[in-house]
Amino acid sequence: MNKTELIDHIATQADISKAAAGRALDALVGSIKTTLKKGGTVTLVGFGTFVVGKRAARSGRNPRTGATIKIKAAKIPKFRPGKALKDAIN
Repeated sequence: MNKTELIDHIATQADISKAAAGRALDALVGSIKTTLKKGGTVTLVGFGTFVVGKRAARSGRNPRTGATIKIKAAKIPKFRPGKALKDAIN
């Protein structure tokens, strides 16, 4: 499912226009980004939790030249599914 299909599904299920569903989805994604950028977590009970993880600095290889390169430490977004989501899938 891509973003357009998700917007169509939200509009149908919530009985709202596609434009309103698009704005709602964009607002949701934007607020999750903002919270994670500040280092917080977003928990949607029954769905899951979005958290910021840390990836340590490491060395890697340039596939073209084979030279060793240093990869900086980074913060990465992670998602942990909730129990209800796991139960719905299994």
